[in-house]
Amino acid sequence: MAKSIPKIGSLKTGRIGSRKHPRKIPKGVIYIQASFNNTIVTVTDVGGRVIYWFSAGSCGFKGTRRGTPFAASTTAGNAIRTVIDQGMQQVDVRIKGPGLGRDAALKTIVKTISRTRSRIRFKFIRDVTPLPHNGCRAPKKRRV
Repeated sequence: MAKSIPKIGSLKTGRIGSRKHPRKIPKGVIYIQASFNNTIVTVTDVGGRVIYWFSAGSCGFKGTRRGTPFAASTTAGNAIRTVIDQGMQQVDVRIKGPGLGRDAALKTIVKTISRTRSRIRFKFIRDVTPLPHNGCRAPKKRRV
């Protein structure tokens, strides 16, 4: 008789901790990916494991409104509230992309932290947008 395949995340696989109680993570990284169509905010621990993620679409915005600065600030506000509830004390912020929500998301994070008087310190705020060093060839000129 063949062995049954254990479920991932069950008690048999040795999952430690409870899902009902939030994890206490002292240091973390917030990634803001701002494209023209959407803004995605991901909260990870230092090792890179995702704790939470939020996007403008998951916050209730649909269509072209997902790419607006207001949608980005709402998304970043939801993310930073969960970070404060987690008990994070030190945060790195990495911003990527050319979208409209870059500045709005960053302003919301800084304002929320200063307004709530939480003891979260910024280690650094870094722009990690990839820049080509004369990479791909540009498309040929359009003839009309």
